[in-house]
Amino acid sequence: MEYQRMIPVTIVTGFLGSGKTTLLSSLVKSRQTRRLALLINEFGEVSIDDALINDSVAGDEHVRIHDFPYGLIAYGDDEHFIPTMQAIAARRANVDHVLIETSGLALPTAVMELLQSPELAEDFILDATLAVVDTPLLLSDQFDRDLNSDSSHAAVQDSVATLFEQQLEYADVVVLNKIDTLDEDALLQAEQRVRDRAPNVRFLELAYNARLDIRLALGLRLHQPTFTAHNHRFMPIPGSDTPTLGNHVKLNGHAHSGLAGHSHGLATHKHFHEQDPGWLSFVLRSQEPQHIETLKHALIEVAKTEPLLRSKGFILVDPDKSVLVQGVRARVAITADTTNLSAKESELVFIGYHLNRNTVATLLSKLTGTNWK
Repeated sequence: MEYQRMIPVTIVTGFLGSGKTTLLSSLVKSRQTRRLALLINEFGEVSIDDALINDSVAGDEHVRIHDFPYGLIAYGDDEHFIPTMQAIAARRANVDHVLIETSGLALPTAVMELLQSPELAEDFILDATLAVVDTPLLLSDQFDRDLNSDSSHAAVQDSVATLFEQQLEYADVVVLNKIDTLDEDALLQAEQRVRDRAPNVRFLELAYNARLDIRLALGLRLHQPTFTAHNHRFMPIPGSDTPTLGNHVKLNGHAHSGLAGHSHGLATHKHFHEQDPGWLSFVLRSQEPQHIETLKHALIEVAKTEPLLRSKGFILVDPDKSVLVQGVRARVAITADTTNLSAKESELVFIGYHLNRNTVATLLSKLTGTNWK
């Protein structure tokens, strides 16, 4: 098999709100001469991340974006993934690398599995899987299980912890994100928490200002069996007792992609969601202009009282101005909308565990004094 003609694929995974899209945007901006194909997957009926990525691309003809809303990319009911990848392969002369951002509620194994399928195996090779971590949440025990309770909160924590641990398990590289205010001791603690959950992770990288050197993300060739000593310059965080492997062929158990250890991944992923259908997403809209601080306070209060894990969208603050909302649990940031969308209404995506749409709409309407539905 001619590995040099195969198109490398990097999968970017990570839990809700970890900063995948922001990190991906920074990689696109530093692409240099690389010609990229991006597949963006969101769990919800409205694509917010796609608008943000398109803004970062700003009409760059060497970056093509494929949006995958409404479900989880490469899963059993996804009829678009294989045809999209085949279309990318058909124009391989204009594509140097494929980047796939999975939903925050997905495992990367569904994509990994289909990369080995007869339809794609001859054209694509997995370069690496990156798991992006919201480091402050990791350090504040938000990915830990609640072992002392049988409450609904414990059920939420158990589902969050399970998904987070599985995302780390299948990653080659873990990127500690949102670390700008953390000191070295906190970073060491974060590294240990990652390695406790996923001792086989090959590399940990630090993303200051949600930026990662593109040489640490693309072209790693971690699943190419003929490549025995890559040029990834890795400096372990001081104190780590986990050695790196000089020969990654030892991890290769598949004819070309090194995925034997993950060959059960798609089944695992489907089983996980069949057994845990509590993950829900919905959109609420309002025709009335919003007051920024009032809305921010309302979203924080909703997150404190309801199992809300992620909120995002664009809100209208006056007839000609909208702002971007990014919420991770009770941490809410509202910034200028740079996407130049001519928003006619406020639109927010909510994702949570057994999250009740009517309850959230009622709370938001009450706390903002505006109608959300």
